[in-house]
Amino acid sequence: MVAGPNNPGMELDLAWIKEVRVNLPAVKRRAETLGTRRTVKQQWQAAWLLKAVTCIDLTTLSGDDTPSNTSRLTLKAARPIREDLIKAMDAEELKITCGAVCVYPSRVKETVQFLQKYGASQIPVAAVATGFPSGQYSLNTRLQEIRMAVEAGAREIDIVINRTLALQHKWKELYDEVYEMKKACGSAHMKSILAIGELGDMENVYKASLVCMMAGSDFIKTSTGKEGVNAILPVGLVMCRAIREYYEKTGYVVGFKPA
Repeated sequence: MVAGPNNPGMELDLAWIKEVRVNLPAVKRRAETLGTRRTVKQQWQAAWLLKAVTCIDLTTLSGDDTPSNTSRLTLKAARPIREDLIKAMDAEELKITCGAVCVYPSRVKETVQFLQKYGASQIPVAAVATGFPSGQYSLNTRLQEIRMAVEAGAREIDIVINRTLALQHKWKELYDEVYEMKKACGSAHMKSILAIGELGDMENVYKASLVCMMAGSDFIKTSTGKEGVNAILPVGLVMCRAIREYYEKTGYVVGFKPA
């Protein structure tokens, strides 16, 4: 089992979803202040930068991916920072690696093998699944893709939600789909990609975040990287506040992934 958030989910609460309101001007004002706050300096800044490296999912999701691509990517994930810099920071004992390597399901098996080759088998392989990036496939096809990726060795599954359901406010149908996907993941962590650039407005982003968490998502993620709008501060703020509210009501911690 991958370390990190493990959200068992809950029954769908449509009354909670219905109550959601987002004050967009207030969100934008708050987001504008984030970049103006005082940051840490010197060794503390270096420490946080090292921590940031451990949160990165190194990713290749190209149509021309080859074993050479995944080999280079896994080596970079295993040794993300030059050895001389690690020594200069006296950080050898931290054994810094990236958080995961993210690939298409067809590349999972070779990626697991490359990580073993480079002595970094502790790094999980994440696979995008469920008809990435559109999600416009039958549910049975999407569930089978998850099972095949897990069988190949994926320890994290990045699903994409059906944006049509969210835009039509079919929250029960969306919940049911994500719930079935979580079951198909087994012991693998599930990250739900909202594709925020295709959700229409911030209230849909908040509601979709809650629905995915209720259905058992261990992380919620902003984007596939293929939309016109991806991770931006106002959206990140809205999603993090949804995570906070979910935690306050359930006690379950859910992770956030900007992309």
